[in-house]
Amino acid sequence: MPRRLFIDIGPLRRSRDLRALVAGQAVSVLGTQMAAVAVPYQVYKLTGSSLDVGLVSLAALVPLLAGSLLGGSIVDAVDRRRLLVAVSAASAAVTGGLAVNASSRPSLWPIFLCSALAAGLGTFEDSALGAVVPNLVRRSEVPASTAMFQALFQFGLVVGPALGGLLLAGAGIRFVYWIDSASFAAAAAAALAIAPQPPAGGGRPPGLRSVLDGIRFVGGRRTIQGAFAIDLNATIFGLPRALFPALAATVFGGGPATLGLLYAAPGAGALIGALTTGWVGRVRRQGRAVIIAVIVWGVAIAAFGVTRWLPAALALPAALALLAVAGWADVISAVFRTTIVTLSVPDALRGRLTGLQISVVTGGPLLGDVEAGAVAAAFGDTASVVSGGLACVAGALLLAGLLPAFRRQRAEEPEAPSRGGEPQPDLTQV
Repeated sequence: MPRRLFIDIGPLRRSRDLRALVAGQAVSVLGTQMAAVAVPYQVYKLTGSSLDVGLVSLAALVPLLAGSLLGGSIVDAVDRRRLLVAVSAASAAVTGGLAVNASSRPSLWPIFLCSALAAGLGTFEDSALGAVVPNLVRRSEVPASTAMFQALFQFGLVVGPALGGLLLAGAGIRFVYWIDSASFAAAAAAALAIAPQPPAGGGRPPGLRSVLDGIRFVGGRRTIQGAFAIDLNATIFGLPRALFPALAATVFGGGPATLGLLYAAPGAGALIGALTTGWVGRVRRQGRAVIIAVIVWGVAIAAFGVTRWLPAALALPAALALLAVAGWADVISAVFRTTIVTLSVPDALRGRLTGLQISVVTGGPLLGDVEAGAVAAAFGDTASVVSGGLACVAGALLLAGLLPAFRRQRAEEPEAPSRGGEPQPDLTQV
């Protein structure tokens, strides 16, 4: 029973290149998540405004969307290993810029600029990883490898924010940024250690036409559309992370350490969920599993919003527990959503489809930061959190009704183009 419950690490034992990527990403993710706490903390410290915290995310939205689309196109045109190395070097320089800005009299505009650049570069890296990893494992091992990278990311979400909060209180903002900059060196070294990763068929030139081929592929497949739409619903309405600095200071009466705990709690739940995904390969109705997980996420977030009415001694522990439940549901949703998309896409299109998925997965939370900050500014923090969680549940139920093909999706069943869709291209030639 325990063997069937806990995460399957068989692919890690069988693939040297996969081991190298996991090792490098473990360090890089940790540094990135430490910086992810430092940025909103610094902005809130400079301005005292949750809306400004949300606007930092809004500033990153355009380069994130552009980077994910362009990045996916480039991933399908060049050696993916070389791209990973180049992106890691550029990311180190950008985070170094944040450290320099924090050295003396920090200004707000470099934080906006560097955050935007980091978001754009991150999509290139994620698109390349999404295209490389499926080629390092067997097709039947895709759910297990997806769960491993989710566990890795969630480990960073747990340890990174908690450690980042402690370092912010002790060593300061600049030190956290320098650690993040140095962590990208490990990612670059890991990428250099793997075999070359050229795209299938030698790739095709990047550009608008290449991007449009990827979009047309999605246009005829309802299961992929459902995976994208339900994630946008969850992150736009049910992710109140822009409110964490204000909630830590006002509702829970804490400082940077409390803020770090709030950011870390969803990751803790998600880490537990990722480490106990030995059962996911046996789930056939993956679309339905995603819907149920998103509903659990929304309910947990709405309940988190009312913890301020509990006695002071119970408020923070209850809030952290509910955020952990939300994180558990989120990682289960992510494993199934990523598996659905990955197994529906040929290698020649994988960079572009991964880029589209990244634009959804990362763009949704940025819009969610703006939505949460704007509603909080108008109606208060509690109203923003509770209404967002309930809207998430309502949206999941609505999408389940509107997209029956996604709701009924089964593992390993190829999907035909939707009725009335345009003829699909010969994907082996894309």
